[in-house]
Amino acid sequence: MSEERTGDELLAFFEALANRHRLRMVALLYEDRKYVSQLARELGLSRPLVYMHLNRLEEAKIVTSEREISESGKAMNYYALEPFYEEITAAYIARATETLSNERKKG
Repeated sequence: MSEERTGDELLAFFEALANRHRLRMVALLYEDRKYVSQLARELGLSRPLVYMHLNRLEEAKIVTSEREISESGKAMNYYALEPFYEEITAAYIARATETLSNERKKG
């Protein structure tokens, strides 16, 4: 992501990455896109748990998904890492806090 995130987007970004399983997913997806069963096997996690973590990463715009039909007719949901670069500075955080929604500012 080349442009700065809003305060809410920055919080979602950090919250999504603040989990060891999601960090490992980002590392695996850095190598290549993968479907959910591949990630589950490589991470040693259940598919429902992998889906939950991937949803969090997708909401934070860290990954994207694309459904494809295999030759056997099975629907496969592939996930890919969205390129991003965040240079976190005090000035960046100060600008981002100006755009926090009221709901987020309370907590």
